[in-house]
Amino acid sequence: MMRRQDQQSRVFCELSTLILNILRSPPAPIDFSDPSPAMPPPPVSSSRRRAAATTPPISPAGFASLLLGISLALMLCGSVTFFIGFMLMPWVLGLAMFFYVVGIVSSLSMLGRAILCHSNHAVSPASPRKEVPAWKLL
Repeated sequence: MMRRQDQQSRVFCELSTLILNILRSPPAPIDFSDPSPAMPPPPVSSSRRRAAATTPPISPAGFASLLLGISLALMLCGSVTFFIGFMLMPWVLGLAMFFYVVGIVSSLSMLGRAILCHSNHAVSPASPRKEVPAWKLL
């Protein structure tokens, strides 16, 4: 139980760290322009390198879309979990009812055995007890 709880708290901590790192420094924008492979890339000046190194803080729209993506992922995982539980619930209920019936049958059989064995002992004569010498008890 403790190992599972430690694993869950570790996963939660890693997920929180990942989200906080994304919020602090979002990834660099992706350049979708398609330069010709024959042309070499243009030289990057040092001032442009410094500007790219300091990333701007995340915008409110970016933060909202991040939270929307997180909530959408959680909803999808919850829906899948609900569907699996919904499909397995008849099996679980059937197994519980089966064990309930087995318990009733077992109780009735023990009750019947107790009644039959009790009446069987009452009808048959009791066997005489053997006398054990006192020196064998020591």
